[in-house]
Amino acid sequence: MLKIGLTGGIGAGKSEVSRLFASYGAVVVDADLIAREVVAPGTEGLAAVLAEFGPGVLRADGELDRPALGALVFADQDRLRALNAIVHPLVRARSAELEEAAAPDAVVVHDVPLLAENGLAPLYDLVVVVDAADEVRLDRLVRLRGMAEAEATARMAAQATREARLAVADLVIDNSGPLAALAPRVREVWDELTAR
Repeated sequence: MLKIGLTGGIGAGKSEVSRLFASYGAVVVDADLIAREVVAPGTEGLAAVLAEFGPGVLRADGELDRPALGALVFADQDRLRALNAIVHPLVRARSAELEEAAAPDAVVVHDVPLLAENGLAPLYDLVVVVDAADEVRLDRLVRLRGMAEAEATARMAAQATREARLAVADLVIDNSGPLAALAPRVREVWDELTAR
């Protein structure tokens, strides 16, 4: 089994790279998806989030109100740390379960947005960083995701710097250009991974 840590700043295109890796046969363990799963209605994770942040982060249908929670945590590092202390251990446990279920010869790609921030690089055989210039990422968040510039800037500031991510990279996938240029580079990296 080859364990890959895949990361990139918000707006860099990590989700598209993850999707491409899955299409090539990778077992993808998506930390964002798991983070949603561990705070679904009826879970211990949601109960812990509510105990920490109060009922204002719960929608009427019982789901977590992600925009409300995001407004609290992305503006306050202490609140972000409190949320991470609840969610990260649950995500790690579920990720380990999914990895253990993979075939012995699998390429397991752990899609981890906060890999650099949380010092997780040593957990993987290789770290792949999806990289794009900060101004490119900001433009994508505002233009494609419809975020207000202030919100996009706050979310980017809450993550590791581009330099910190690149410092933990074994392989870098540049995604500063058009989407059409991404797939050939991802295929090159996949071929390199499977050759190992």
